[in-house]
Parts: sequence; C-alpha cells; structure tokens
Amino acid sequence: MSDPVRKIIHIDMDAFYASVEQRDNPELRGKPVAVGSPRARGVVAAASYEARKFGVRSAMPSTTALRKCPDLIFATPRFEVYRGVSRQIRAIFLEYTPLVEPLSLDEAYLDVTANLRHLPSASDTAGEIRRRIFEWTGLTASAGVSYNKFLAKLASDYKKPNGQFVVSPAMGERFIATLPVAKFHGVGPVTAEKMNKLGIHTGADLRGQSIEFLTRHFGRSGAWYFDIARGIDERPVEPDRPRKSSGSETTLLTDLTDPNEIEKEVLGQADEVWTWCEKTGTYGHTVTVKIKYADFRQITRARTLNKAVLAQSDLHEIALALTRSIYPLENGVRLVGVTVSHFPAEDGDASDQLDFDFGRI
Repeated sequence: MSDPVRKIIHIDMDAFYASVEQRDNPELRGKPVAVGSPRARGVVAAASYEARKFGVRSAMPSTTALRKCPDLIFATPRFEVYRGVSRQIRAIFLEYTPLVEPLSLDEAYLDVTANLRHLPSASDTAGEIRRRIFEWTGLTASAGVSYNKFLAKLASDYKKPNGQFVVSPAMGERFIATLPVAKFHGVGPVTAEKMNKLGIHTGADLRGQSIEFLTRHFGRSGAWYFDIARGIDERPVEPDRPRKSSGSETTLLTDLTDPNEIEKEVLGQADEVWTWCEKTGTYGHTVTVKIKYADFRQITRARTLNKAVLAQSDLHEIALALTRSIYPLENGVRLVGVTVSHFPAEDGDASDQLDFDFGRI
C-alpha cells in the first residue's frame, strides 16, 4: 500500500509588521506605511500594500522609499508586539496539527495530512485557519496548499493578499513550467541571473536541462533544481527545528573610521546577542564579526572554541579580537554585526528571533 499524498500548507501573513501597525493605529489604515526608520541610513523592514503600489519594498533604503512615495509614513518597529501576535497565530496552527515548522515570525509550513480537526481537505483546513487568524488578530493571511513544501510556498504568493491557492499533484509540473525561475524559493537574484544567461528563464526551461548540466553549472544545488523543476520535494515539515545561530547587526548613521567608535558599536551588538543567549539558555561555540565598508564590501571574521562561550566578558573579548584583526581599515565602516552559532544540539529555541536592531538604522 502506497503512502498517502502529503497535504502541506504554507501560511504567510500579509505585510505582517505593517499590518500590525495599521491595526493598532487607525490613522495609518489605507495609507502607505513603512516599518523602519526614515533617517538617512534607514532601511524599510516592511511595507504596507498601499506603499508597495509605489514600488516600496522591504530591505529598500529609506531614502529610496521616500523618493518613490513622498507621502510614505514610517512606523517605529515594535518587535515584542510582533512576537506576541506570532505566538497567537502559532497557537492556532497547533490546534490543527503538531507538525508546524516556523520560518519566521510571519510564515510557517503545516503538514495536515492527518489534521486534528478531521476536516475533509487541506484547502478547507487552510481556509478555516485563515478565518480564525482574522478573528483572533484582525490580520489577514494568505495560504498555499500543495503536496510538498516547495509548491505550497509558491502557491501562497499566487493570490496575495488575503488569498488562497491550491496546486494539486495533477497540476504541479504545469504550474512550475509557467513561472519565472526568479520566483522560485531558493533561487536568489545572482542564481536567477546566471540561469538567465544559460537560457533558463522559466520552470519549463529548467526542466529541459539534464542533471549533469545543472550540476556542472550549479554544483550540489543542481540536483535540487532538477527535482523542483519536476515538482519533486521530499523535505518533511520539521517542527521545533533547532536554531543554528543568533545575530545582531546595525547600519551606522555615519561611516566610522575611529577604531574606538567601531569597537563600541561591535560591543553593543555583542550585548544584544548575549541578551538572547541568557534569555534562552543557549550558548554557542563560534563567534563571528561582520564588517561592511562604505563601498559595501563585506568582511567576516570567526573563531570557534572547544567549549561554548558562557560569559559576556568572554564574548566581548573574542568580538574585539576579531574586529582588531581587520585593522588597518581599508575604508569607512557603515555596518557592524556579531553572531553566535554552533549551538549544542539539545539547546536552542527556534521560535524566538533577534536578527536586526532596526532601532539603530
């Protein structure tokens, strides 16, 4: 007897951070909103759909966003609020399946092959989850439903916002064939450009390549591209996926050249990471310092110890030593970051995040 066809849902909250701000502040509703800082070195963390109509996108410099949308309203990030809403949404997921794999605060995979509420289909399950999210939080979510994770994630983006789309086993390959490879999850801008230069523009073009060709041009990823072009993705939904790192970084208001000022900023990022380590009781063996110059060239330095870093003073000492290893500076510094990784397998909390200090941008 063959295994049943898997039923995978990908839930993606619509403009999550910006939607929370519009929910909590009626004056922002219906207006173009960006979560982040309007300052010269600011970056957009999230954009409302009203702002997206003007071409405003997450990770866009704030100055660029304001040129595209002069009436853009900036809202200061409130990550504790976003985390609280995310926990509410996660509680809803767990009423339908224990197989929930969070990808971030605003999206997750759910395996509902055997859903706890015995609903007749994955589509019905996704629809009920979306309705309950709206009832509980006042926020909308989009859903993709399919027989694997790759297709479910593609499908969730197909009818955004507040939409739902199903890719059945019968239509999987046809659905992929029509899409540009740049829209494939896991194919970044650089890889998409390389594929385009090789004459690979759509899923159909990708399917036309042999595994030998793809491996020759894309290394180990070639086998993955070969499979997804055919709608094949056997990855399971993995609940409580262990976290691999915790990092904090900040874009500076002005380029720094004074080592003392740079080291002060590095220590500030180390302290942010240490707060997370203490909160979760998770301590890593590897410390990494990232420096980005004014011309956007990036340098990283890392050190791995035989035992975990268990004291804040030790983290400070290691971060400073790594920073000093890049002297003399080649240019002014616009960004610094510190990451701790290589956690013991039994530790970690994948549900909490501390990635960027948007308040400093």
